[in-house]
Amino acid sequence: MEEALRQARKAAAKGEVPVGAVLVVNGKIVTKTHNQVEELKDATAHAEMLAVTAAAGELGDWRLTEATVYVTKEPCPMCAGAMVLSRVKRVVYGAADSRMGAGGGAINLLQFEGMNHKCEVRGGVKAEECRDLLKDFFQTKRVENDARGD
Repeated sequence: MEEALRQARKAAAKGEVPVGAVLVVNGKIVTKTHNQVEELKDATAHAEMLAVTAAAGELGDWRLTEATVYVTKEPCPMCAGAMVLSRVKRVVYGAADSRMGAGGGAINLLQFEGMNHKCEVRGGVKAEECRDLLKDFFQTKRVENDARGD
């Protein structure tokens, strides 16, 4: 989770929502990335999506059955769906998201009954640090927007 937090800080420094993700297989980091929605002008460029896509290329297989994804914020429905479809074994996240979280916050797509795969889920890892990073980012954005009159 420490590396995911480093990635989230990189995102914040670029003006991206500070979410970082690291995909690990057999104790080794395969991919590490952060949100790049603004940079790439792509609504799907969430940290988890980028990590899963890069890992599939790196490993030469879309099935990530031995992978653990560490992410600083509970995955949204899009990211959770991608992790289920790519058969990620385990998802470990920091800050919960009661509005959009799809790992148990708003809905639990990672373990949805009837799907062909369920991910193991562990939330709340370094939750306070992850939550504070997000909170500080959005607080700063609000101040900047108010100063501009947005």
